[in-house]
Amino acid sequence: MLQPSRTKYRKQFRGTMRGNSKGNLVTFGEYGLKAMTCSWVTANQIESARRAIAHATKRTGRMWVRIFPDKPITEKGAGAPLGAGKGDVKGYVSVVKPGRIMFEISGVTESEATVALKLASAKLPVITKIIKRK
Repeated sequence: MLQPSRTKYRKQFRGTMRGNSKGNLVTFGEYGLKAMTCSWVTANQIESARRAIAHATKRTGRMWVRIFPDKPITEKGAGAPLGAGKGDVKGYVSVVKPGRIMFEISGVTESEATVALKLASAKLPVITKIIKRK
């Protein structure tokens, strides 16, 4: 699973997901998967979508993952009482805002790209749209 090799602080605040994303253009590939809503995408979901694209394209062409899970998420133990402090780090998520290009692929036909990105979209908790490079 993806996770940062080291962080300055072990735990973070939850934060807000207001506004639109900056990474909103297909830069590397020909086709991209664009987020239309905001959500946290976990490292497991990113890996699952990446594997779905690799399987659908039979590993031909090239793929770019444009999001990285760098935000630690905490969870308290099952029997922890109220007021026992913040829980331990459970995993890492990527904060995805509307407009963010999450995956890009190139070197495959348009129909193959559409099928692969639709399969990846099913693995993610955000509403997505398949876009083509201008």
